Amino acid sequence: MTVRISPSVLAADFSALGVSVAAVEAGGADLIHVDVMDGHFVPNLTIGPPVVKALHRTAHVPLDVHLMITDPERYIDAFADAGAAMISVHVEAATHLHRTITHIKERGIQAGAVINPSTPVSALEEIAPELDFALVMSVNPGFGGQHFITGSDTKITRVRRLLDAAGNPAPVEVDGGVDCGNAARLVAAGAEILVAGAAIFGTPDPTEATRALRAAASPRVDPVLPAAR
Repeated sequence: MTVRISPSVLAADFSALGVSVAAVEAGGADLIHVDVMDGHFVPNLTIGPPVVKALHRTAHVPLDVHLMITDPERYIDAFADAGAAMISVHVEAATHLHRTITHIKERGIQAGAVINPSTPVSALEEIAPELDFALVMSVNPGFGGQHFITGSDTKITRVRRLLDAAGNPAPVEVDGGVDCGNAARLVAAGAEILVAGAAIFGTPDPTEATRALRAAASPRVDPVLPAAR
C-alpha cells in the first residue's frame, strides 16, 4: 500500500503560502490539503477559490480541497475552475450527496465524502460505490492543532471494510491530530492518505517534518536473517 502525505496549509503561514508549499514539496508531499471553512458549517473562516487558484499556480502536486461548508454543491464549479484536483464534501452538509459527488466527478475531479467524528460509518453506505476517496475526521472540524480523538483508528477500519464490501478500492483519508506518534497505527487501520497540519507546519522545519511523517507511516520491514546451519 502506498501512503500519501497531504500537508494542510491551514497550519501554514498565510503570508507566505508559496514558500510553505515549496517547503513540504521538497520533503516529498504528495498532495496539498486545503481546508475551506465558511463560519457556518464550522466555527471558523478560512479561504475561498481565489486562494486555491493562487495555490494552483504555485504547487507542483495536486490540491486536495476539503469543503467544510454549508451547501457545498453551490461552489463545486468555482473550486474546480480554481484548480482543485480532489474535492471532498461532508455528508452532514450535502443535502443531495449523490448529485454533488456526481457533479464533482463530471468535472474530472476526484470526489470524496467526509464524515465527522459523531457521524456513523453507515452514512457512507449508499454512496460508497461512487467515491474516489473517503475522509474520516479524527477531530471535530473547524480548527487546527487539535488532539486526535481516541477510537478514530477503529472508524478508519470500518470505512475501509465498507468500501471493500462495495467493491471499491478507493483510499481512506484521515484528517485531524495526525502526527509521527500515530501515523503507523492509522496506516495499519487502513488509511492511505494522511493529512497533517500542526505536525508539519508547526515545526521549525516543515521539509524535514514531511519526511519524518512519511518515515513514521511506512511499515518497517525486519531484515531477513540467514538460517542457522
